[in-house]
Amino acid sequence: MFTGLVSDVGEVLENRKGNGGYWLKIGCHYDPDTIALGASIACSGICLSVTAKGGRKGEAWFSVDASYETASLTALKGWGPKRRINLERAMRLGDELGGHMVSGHIDGTARIVGRKPDGSSLCLRFDVSRGLSRFIAAKGSIALDGTSLTVNRVEGSCFTVNLIPHTLETTTWGEARCGDEVNIEIDMLARYVARLNDMHNARDSTFPATA
Repeated sequence: MFTGLVSDVGEVLENRKGNGGYWLKIGCHYDPDTIALGASIACSGICLSVTAKGGRKGEAWFSVDASYETASLTALKGWGPKRRINLERAMRLGDELGGHMVSGHIDGTARIVGRKPDGSSLCLRFDVSRGLSRFIAAKGSIALDGTSLTVNRVEGSCFTVNLIPHTLETTTWGEARCGDEVNIEIDMLARYVARLNDMHNARDSTFPATA
């Protein structure tokens, strides 16, 4: 599990497509001695398991494997060398939950369709598929490229978020441009509420009203 609070900005060193999926080597500033093989690290929101590691603190790297299923739902397949990505280590028991509960299981992608300053912050507008927009609500939580954010407004398949200066400086969001594709994970609560609602509606449809 994660919180959506980015703890490092890494860099894609290699991204190879193979028979079983994708293999990535990612540079980071973590101490490699603290990274266990098999550990989960959220890479721009995607929960991936460490398969190898090396380097030293401040100049470390780790590798991960991603299936074609993961690549089909995320922006990972388009990550080339030197691509900067948000990183977060898995939360530990007792850690402060400063963002919201994030699983690292990406639901799809959203595209930036608007970008404008809002005081000292930056307002970004996203377009998302109708299948995902039903889960997004104003003032609700959402994880975009692994960052826990609050939804400002929702209009059809579009929604907006505001990014404060600290977030722009400590994540990749300061580099965001219109047309960029980002990973999106809907709020866990919204996912289950929608599922229960669908089940309720399906149950009611099997018992038609009688006179």
